[in-house]
Amino acid sequence: MIGRTISLYKTSFTGLSRETWLLSLTMLINRSGTMVVPFMTLYLTSKEMGHSLSDAGIVMGLFGLGAIIGAFFGGRFTDKIGFRKVQLITLFFGGILFIVLGQIHSFSLICLFTFLLSFVNEGFRPANSSAIAFYSKPENRTRSFSLNRLSINLGWAVGVSIGGLIAAYSYELLFWVDGLTNICGAIVLFFFLKPAKISTKTEVKKEEVPISQSAYKDKKYLFFIVLVTLFAFCFFQLFTTVPKYFRDNLFLSERYIGFIMAFNGLIIVCIEMVLIYILEKKNRNMFFIRFGLIMCAMAFFSLLLPGNAKLITLIMILFITIGEITSMPFMNSFWISRTNEKNRGQYAALYTIAWGTGQTLGPFFCSKLVEASSFTALFIVLGSVLLLTAYGFYKLSRN
Repeated sequence: MIGRTISLYKTSFTGLSRETWLLSLTMLINRSGTMVVPFMTLYLTSKEMGHSLSDAGIVMGLFGLGAIIGAFFGGRFTDKIGFRKVQLITLFFGGILFIVLGQIHSFSLICLFTFLLSFVNEGFRPANSSAIAFYSKPENRTRSFSLNRLSINLGWAVGVSIGGLIAAYSYELLFWVDGLTNICGAIVLFFFLKPAKISTKTEVKKEEVPISQSAYKDKKYLFFIVLVTLFAFCFFQLFTTVPKYFRDNLFLSERYIGFIMAFNGLIIVCIEMVLIYILEKKNRNMFFIRFGLIMCAMAFFSLLLPGNAKLITLIMILFITIGEITSMPFMNSFWISRTNEKNRGQYAALYTIAWGTGQTLGPFFCSKLVEASSFTALFIVLGSVLLLTAYGFYKLSRN
C-alpha cells in the first residue's frame, strides 16, 4: 500500500518540462514572501495605523483595481514582447514597490502605492500563465498548472506562518520580506530561463476556436469570466474580511490566524498533484469545478455554526481548501484549451482580470455589508453567491 502511494506520487510529478519546474521554483521563491496581502486588513486596522474596516476595504479594493488594469496591460505586453521580459520587469519593480509601501503612513499615499504595486505585481500573472502553457503539453497542462499552484501554496504556507510571527513583532518587516523575495524571483528567472523560441504551431482545433479569435469576442469564454469573477469575489474574503472576523469576533491571535492560513497551503501541497493526476483522466472538468464551488459555499456556511472557535475555523479551512483544489486547476485548463500562441496573452489577461475584479469589488462591498449588518449576513451572502455560481457553471457545461 505504501509502495503504491509512493509510486503514485512519483508518477504525478513525471513528464513535466524543465522550464515548468523552473517557473514553479521562481513562484516558490516569490510566494515564500507572501506576507503583506493576507495581513493587509489587520495591518491597516491595527492600533498603530488606526484605520477602519471600511478604509481597509477601500485599500484592498484599489489593490484589486490595480490588478485588473495591470492584468490587461500584462496580457497585451506578453503578446508583444514575450512572457520572459514581462515577468522580469514585474517581479523586480513589484519588489521595490512592496518595500516603499511599507514605509508610508499617509492614507492617501497608501491608496496610491497599493494601486501601483498591484498594477505592476499582477502584470506578472498573464505572463506566467502564458509561459506555463507554452512549456507544457496538452496532456500534462493541468498538472503543470497544479505544480505552479503547489509552489504558490507551499510558498504561501511558509509565508503566512512566518508572517504571523513577524506581524506580532513588526508589520513593516512584512513589506521588506515580500519585496526582497520578489526581487530574488526575478534574479532566478533572469539567469536560468532562456528566451523562448516561439513556433507557429497551434494546439487548438480550428473548428473550436479560430486561430485569430480575440478573447473579447469569445462569448462562451466571456460568460466563463463572469462566473470566475463571482467566485473570486467570494474566495478573496478568506484573505480580507475573514481574518478580521477570526481576530475580532472569534478572538484568535495573529499567530493562530497565520497557522490556519498556512494549513490551507500545506493541504494543497500534500494532495493536489496526486488528486489532479487522478481526476484529469476522468474528463469531467466542469463537474469538478462545480463540486469545488459547492465546497467553498459550505466553508462560509460553516462559519455560522456555534462551538469552539478553533474547531470551526479548521472545518472552514478544510472545506475551502477542498473547494479550491477541485476547481481552480480545471478553470485554468478551460481557458488554456481555447487559446493559441498568438492570443494566449489576451485570454490570460481576461482570466487575471476576473480575479482582480473579484478582489476589487469583494473587500469593498463585503466590508460595507458587515458594517451595515453583521458577519452572519456576509457569510450567508457569500455561500449563496457561490451556489449560484456553481449553477452558472452547470449551464456553461450544458452549452
